[in-house]
Amino acid sequence: MQNSCDFDVSRRDLMVAAAAAAAVATAPSAAGAQPAAGVPSLKVSFTVNGKARDLELDTRTTLLDALREHLHVAGTKKGCDHGQCGACTVIVDGRRINSCLTLAVMHQGGSITTVEGLGTPDELHPMQAAFVKHDGYQCGYCTPGQICSAVAVLGEIEAGIPSHVSTDLTARPQATAAEFRERMSGNICRCGAYSNIVEAITEVAGRKA
Repeated sequence: MQNSCDFDVSRRDLMVAAAAAAAVATAPSAAGAQPAAGVPSLKVSFTVNGKARDLELDTRTTLLDALREHLHVAGTKKGCDHGQCGACTVIVDGRRINSCLTLAVMHQGGSITTVEGLGTPDELHPMQAAFVKHDGYQCGYCTPGQICSAVAVLGEIEAGIPSHVSTDLTARPQATAAEFRERMSGNICRCGAYSNIVEAITEVAGRKA
C-alpha cells in the first residue's frame, strides 16, 4: 500500500506539471506575430481613432484582441471576456459594442473609436472631464468602457432610440437619471461609483440640452 509521503510527493509533482502545461498553453504570442500555419487568416482594414489600419488576422481574433495585441491600443480593457462587464466597450460606426464579442474581420471598412480617440490628456473630451470632476473613475479599470458607453448613450438619446424604461416608445426619450442607469447597466463598476458616473453623464447631457 502506498504510504502518505509517497502520495504527497506524487500530488506535488502532478500540480507542478499541470501548472507548467497551463503556462505554456496560455503564453502570449509575440507582438505582431502572423497567424499560425494552417490557421485561416484574412486581411482586414478599418479606421481606429481616425487612423487607417491594415492587419492580417486569424479569423477567430476578436476586435478586442486586435486592438490590444495587434495594434497596441490598450485603453480598451479585457475584463470578463464574455460580454458581461462592459470594460471592452468601444464605438463602432457610431454605436457602442462589446469588442470581446465580435470578430475583427466583421468590421472591414468600419470606423472604430476607443477611449484614446475621444480626447487627449491636454484636451479631454467633455465626458472624460466630467468623470474626473465627479470622481467617476476610482480604480479606473472599467473607466474606458464606461466613458465610451456614456458618450454613446447620449447619442442614442439624441437619436430618439428608446430604452426599457422609456414610458412612451414613440416619444423622444428624455435625458434622465433613470434612462442613464438603464442604458449604462451593461457596464459594471466593482468600485461602486455608479452615482458619480450618473452625475458625470447628467452634467454633459445638460450642456447638450
